[in-house]
Amino acid sequence: HLLRGRYRPWANSVLAKENTRSCADQCADTSRPTCDADISIQGDLGKATSYTNVVGYFYNYGCDTPGNTGVPYDEVKATDEGVLSGTGITYYRFCCCRKP
Repeated sequence: HLLRGRYRPWANSVLAKENTRSCADQCADTSRPTCDADISIQGDLGKATSYTNVVGYFYNYGCDTPGNTGVPYDEVKATDEGVLSGTGITYYRFCCCRKP
């Protein structure tokens, strides 16, 4: 195993981030208790057609604080219509978790 590059025989996980908790706390409640990142991400709908065109954007936050606690950035608390139709907020937040 190449531990520095974090190669391991299992996948890492991505969780929808609860707006009032830190990703460190959320990851700790799972089988992949180490937080690598708290991210917000936005992507285009459809198929990519080029390797040089931007297909989305992301922000990377620290794992230790809840950060922006606005409910609109919490995908679980967002409406189905807002998420699926693209009429809601354009960024949702996620926790990236891994095994130690």
